[in-house]
Amino acid sequence: MTQRLSTGPADSDRVLVLAHGAGAPMDSPWMDAMAALLGDRGIRVVRFEFAYMAARRDGTRRPAPRAEAVLDEYREVVRQLREETDATVFIGGKSFGGRVASLVADELHIAGGIRGLVCLGYPFHPIGKPEQLRTAHLTELATPTLVCQGERDIMGGRDEVAGYALSPAIRIAWAPDGDHDLKPRKTSGRTLEDNLAAAADAVAGHVGG
Repeated sequence: MTQRLSTGPADSDRVLVLAHGAGAPMDSPWMDAMAALLGDRGIRVVRFEFAYMAARRDGTRRPAPRAEAVLDEYREVVRQLREETDATVFIGGKSFGGRVASLVADELHIAGGIRGLVCLGYPFHPIGKPEQLRTAHLTELATPTLVCQGERDIMGGRDEVAGYALSPAIRIAWAPDGDHDLKPRKTSGRTLEDNLAAAADAVAGHVGG
């Protein structure tokens, strides 16, 4: 069974599965902070690591695979969770993890396994390659989806995303002046804590709606 990290109210009727980004583990400071904020809002957060990331804990350095290569790993975590709880399940993740979740969302939603999707900093394209869009499946996505995105995200900022053809099932909550980690510049007058809290509020509204 995949090792998982569960935080927030154990008896919550809302569970959000969160996968990590391409280069940081499930217990990175960013993931810890977001999980804590969501827990404060009554959401149980279940985190897990894809096999390549789990291997790094044993000193085996593996590069992040293609998102399509780890879809079954995400499906398996959801399957396990559905056997354990009657709570309403949402899926999502940070960057790479959110992209993977978005690729299995509709099949799981249609099957009744999940209620919705949450992407925290979606990588709409690789860094420096805005022409290589990762949006084909997002045009027809039927699963209710929330994307929390920094306005100046290097993998899809506000001006860029405005030109994308995205499904009406997708709602975007913009983090003012935020980068890919939702962090604003000091000159903006905002802090990372401000943007993370606002994102957590948006997720709580999406999950609780």
